[in-house]
Amino acid sequence: MKKFLGVILALTMLAALLAGCADSGANTGTTAATTAATTAAATAATTAAASGVDVSTLKVGFIFLHDENSTYDKNFMDAAKAVQAKLGLSDDQVMFKTNIPESSECYEAAAELVDAGCNLVFADSFGHEDFMIQAAEEFPDVEFCHATGTQAHTRNLPNFHNAFASIYEGRYLAGIAAGMKINEMIASGEITEDEAKMGYVGAYPYAEVKSGYTSFFLGAKSVCPSVTMEVMFTNSWFDIALEKEAANSLISNGCILISQHADSEGAPKACEENGVPNVAYNISTISMGPNTALISSKINWEPYFEVIVNAVLNGEAIPADYCMSLSDGGVVLTELNAAVAAEGTQEAIDEATAKFLAGELKVFDTATFTVGGETLTSYMADVDSDASFTPDTEAIADGYFHESEYRSAPYFDIDIDGITTK
Repeated sequence: MKKFLGVILALTMLAALLAGCADSGANTGTTAATTAATTAAATAATTAAASGVDVSTLKVGFIFLHDENSTYDKNFMDAAKAVQAKLGLSDDQVMFKTNIPESSECYEAAAELVDAGCNLVFADSFGHEDFMIQAAEEFPDVEFCHATGTQAHTRNLPNFHNAFASIYEGRYLAGIAAGMKINEMIASGEITEDEAKMGYVGAYPYAEVKSGYTSFFLGAKSVCPSVTMEVMFTNSWFDIALEKEAANSLISNGCILISQHADSEGAPKACEENGVPNVAYNISTISMGPNTALISSKINWEPYFEVIVNAVLNGEAIPADYCMSLSDGGVVLTELNAAVAAEGTQEAIDEATAKFLAGELKVFDTATFTVGGETLTSYMADVDSDASFTPDTEAIADGYFHESEYRSAPYFDIDIDGITTK
C-alpha cells in the first residue's frame, strides 16, 4: 500500500483544518484553535518536510477508560476499527489498551505502546490528559492525541494534541426530538403542559456535561416552551447500577422523558422497563429499548482518526486542538425510531440542521435562556483551564455564547433557569 495521501489528501487535511469548529458547525469562519493549527500545518508544509512513516511500519495505540461494555468507549473502538479497515491496517498495527483508569496507569499504558513500536497513541478520557502529557514529554518522537482535553492549546507541546466536537449541536437536535415527543404527549392528554418535565442522568458537574445537558434542554425548549428538566449526577462515567437507579429516581420524581451523559445502558433499560421515552448518547439504543428509544446523538471519531493517522504517514503537523462538527461528519445523530417518535420529528430536525449549516442557528443564543431571570450579556469562561480555574475569556458576543471556539473542549458551565440539579 502506498503512502496514499500525497498531495490530494494533504489538501483535504488542510481543508478540514480550515473548517474547524465554528459555533454553528457551518464553517462560516475559523476558530482561534483552528487558526493556530492551520498556521502550524502551513509552516510545516513550507519548511523541510518530515519523512513521514511508511504504512507498513505504522502502529497506532489506543487507550480506553473502559471496554466495549461502555457505550462511550465502544464508540471510539468502532471508529478506530472503521479507520483501520479503510486504511488497510493489519490487526498487529492497531493496539487497544482497555480499562485504563485516569491515573499513572495511563502513562504506563502509553509507555508500553511506545515500547511496542507505536508511532501514534490516542487516549479517550478527560482524566487521562496529564499522563498523556507526561508521556509526550518523555517520548518526543511519538505523537500523542487525547479526546476531551483542555491543555494542548496552551502547553504548546509539538507532539501533544487535543480533540473534541461541537456535540452540543447534536444534543440540541436530539432535544428537538424530545420536545416533539413531549408535545405529542400533551396533545394526546397523556400529560399537561405543566407536567412537561424531562430527566437527565449526568456523570459529573463538569463543563462538558453541563454544556451537553443545557443544549439538549434548549433544543427541547425550542419546540416545547413549557419544558423543564431535572439533572441527577452519578459522579461516575460508567456505572450501570447507578445510572439505572438515577433514571428510576427521576421517573419517580415525575420526569416523563429521560436523557443522559453517562456511559452505560442503565438509563435506557430503566426507560424501557418503565415505558418512558429515552434519548441516549454515543450509540443507538433501539435494540435494547424498541418501545422507548427515540434517537441518540454521538461524536463520530472516524474523521479525526483519519486526520491524525494520515498526518503521521505523511510527516505533516497534527492540529494542536481540533474540533469536528456537523459539517464534517464529526457530529451525527443515530437513526430516529419511527415507532416512538412524534410525527414531523425528522422534518423538524432537518430544518434545524439546515439552519446550523447556514450559520443561522446558535445553540446558546442568549435570547433563548435566562440566569436568575436575567439575560446574560457577559460571561468570563475558563478557557485556559489553569490550576486555579480562573475565568479568562469573554465568551458572549453578538448575542450568543461562543462554545468550542476558543478551544475544542466545552467550557459552557452556566446554570440556566428551567434546569434543576441534584
